[in-house]
Amino acid sequence: MADYIVPGLLLFTGLAALRKKENAYNLMLDGAAEGLKLLFSIVPSLVLLLTAVQMLQASGAADLLGRTLAPVFSLFGIPPETALLVLIRPISGSAALAVGAELMAHYGVDSQVGRTAAVMLGSTETTFYTISVYFGAAGISKTRYTVPAALFADFVGFFMASLTVRWFF
Repeated sequence: MADYIVPGLLLFTGLAALRKKENAYNLMLDGAAEGLKLLFSIVPSLVLLLTAVQMLQASGAADLLGRTLAPVFSLFGIPPETALLVLIRPISGSAALAVGAELMAHYGVDSQVGRTAAVMLGSTETTFYTISVYFGAAGISKTRYTVPAALFADFVGFFMASLTVRWFF
């Protein structure tokens, strides 16, 4: 089924363009050009964030952060090994995926840390990115209560992820 999704979408797009008597090829080229512009604007920040995460891990700062926050995390039942994931996830989804993949590679996907990381990745949002994109598109410059409320929602997501893993796995 998955092998037919992309060709089906291309066929549907082509037929829709023919029906509206528009040049489907030029429309797709324009869309691809916009996608490349977006890619070129995102790549530098992605490289910077991934480099920063690697530097935090290589310097030992991530481990120190995990040990420092361990009492707070254990109070809420969150594995201290996920400290870097908790801090990176609201900022960058790509960096959080890299941290999550590394946690799963190190501890195993069936471990409590691996499962907690997986649920955290699925139940939280890249808060600052989302706020900047949607508020920027709407022309809103003052976030007022949005950032604290969104960060609280992320915390609840992290907390519920650890509870979910402990209860159901």
